[in-house]
Amino acid sequence: MALPSSPNRTSVQRSLVVTPAVVAHRGASGVRPEHTLAAYRTAIRRGVDDVELDLVPTRDGVLVARHDVELSATTDVADHPELAHLRTTKVVDGREETGWFVEDLTLAEVKRLGARERSPHARPGSARHDGREGVATLTEVLAAVRAESVLRGREVGVVLEIKHAARAEALGLPVEERLLADLRRYGLDHPRARVTLMSFETTVLRNLARMTRLPLVQLLDRPDRRPADLAAAGDPTTYADLASPEGLALLDEYADGIGAHKELVLPRDASGATTGPSSLVRDAHRQWLTVHVWTLRAENRFLPRELRSAGGPDDHGDLLGEARAFLDAGVDGLICDHPEVALAARAEQLARA
Repeated sequence: MALPSSPNRTSVQRSLVVTPAVVAHRGASGVRPEHTLAAYRTAIRRGVDDVELDLVPTRDGVLVARHDVELSATTDVADHPELAHLRTTKVVDGREETGWFVEDLTLAEVKRLGARERSPHARPGSARHDGREGVATLTEVLAAVRAESVLRGREVGVVLEIKHAARAEALGLPVEERLLADLRRYGLDHPRARVTLMSFETTVLRNLARMTRLPLVQLLDRPDRRPADLAAAGDPTTYADLASPEGLALLDEYADGIGAHKELVLPRDASGATTGPSSLVRDAHRQWLTVHVWTLRAENRFLPRELRSAGGPDDHGDLLGEARAFLDAGVDGLICDHPEVALAARAEQLARA
C-alpha cells in the first residue's frame, strides 16, 4: 500500500529490498566520537542493520577505522610530544594538508592516541566522551560486532569504505589483500557474509571484483567532482557521468549497488529547498543496482531548507521528515549519524505498508 503524500514528500517509489537498511555512519556518530567501539556498540544497541566504517592503513599496513588520513581532527595526536617530529604537510586529493598522517605512524604509535569528537561545538554530548577510547583496528571492530550480534541474537552487517585507495597504493600500502585477509580471519570473505565493500574510487572496486564475491558499492559524490583515482590518471570522468544511465550500466559490470550523495536523489534549488526526486533511483534499479544515500544528519546545516528548525545551524531540524522522504523515493538504505531517527521513519513506513 502506498504511503500518504504531503506537500514536502516525494511520490512513493519501490525499493529493491523488502526492508530498506539503516546503516550507522561511523557508528552512532551523532552521540559518540566517530569510529570508536562505543559508537558501533551504541548503534547496534539502538537497532541498526549495519555499521559503516572507513579504512586507512598505518605505516606497518594495519587497517584502522578513520575517515581522514590526517589524524588531528579526530584524535589527540597534537598532544603527544613524542610524535611532534612526524608533523608534516602533504597533498591529499589535490588539497594541501598539514598535520600527522596515519601512514607515517605505526600501529603501536596510533594506539597511543585518544579519539575525540570532530565537531565538539555542534555535538557537545559526544565530545564529553573524548579520550575514553583509542583508534580501533578493523579486526577489533569485527570482533565487537560479532560479540554484539551474539548478545542481541541477530546478525549485524558491516559496511567497509576503503578510503584513498590509489594514494595508499602509491605509498606501497595497497589495501585489497590486507582487507580480505582480515575478513578471512573472521570467516567473512564469502557472499553470504553480512559484509559490503565500498569506495569513491573505481579502480579498487574493479580490483576487488576479481578477488572476492562480496557485494561492492560504488560511492557517488556531488556531480562536478571526480573519483580521485581517475583524476590522478587524467581521466575526466565525473560522478555525474557515473550517475547517468550509461554510467550506471558500466558500474553494473563490477558493482552491486551505488551509495549516492543524498542531493543526487533529492536535489535542492538555489535556496536549499528540495525540488523533488531525480531519476537516479529509478535508473539504478533498472540495472538492478541497489541505492544507499549518505549522509543523513540531524543538524540544520545538513537539512534541506523546508526541514530546518528555527534555531541555528547546529540545532536539530526535522531529520525524521528527511528520512521519510528518502524512503518514499525508493532507496534501499539510509546511511546516517543518528540511526534511531531513520529506524523510526522505517518503522512508520512498514506499519503503513
